[in-house]
Amino acid sequence: MNTQKIVDHDPAKFGVGSKAKVDVRFPIGHYRVPFYLRGKTVEVIRVLGRYINPEEEAFGKNAGGKMWYYLVCIPQNQIWPDYSGPEHDRLEIEVFEAWLDEIQ
Repeated sequence: MNTQKIVDHDPAKFGVGSKAKVDVRFPIGHYRVPFYLRGKTVEVIRVLGRYINPEEEAFGKNAGGKMWYYLVCIPQNQIWPDYSGPEHDRLEIEVFEAWLDEIQ
């Protein structure tokens, strides 16, 4: 069963500075988006290009399709409520576009 949204387009949906919400899904298997990030608002800080989706490839579904890949960031205190480090501390993580939703 394909759990990915189709993202076959050019140019990328999100640009540097775009805000997006990380999708909340719980598919069976190994997926590259950590649970603590799901449902959070992130900011795109770099468009990394298009790459083969490793989530599909891991299940033998590699048809050569590529998806947009982004480097996103989120302040640490928005992930961990008790975070006591500096306010400017942030997590940077790479996320495929299929996991990102536009903020309305």
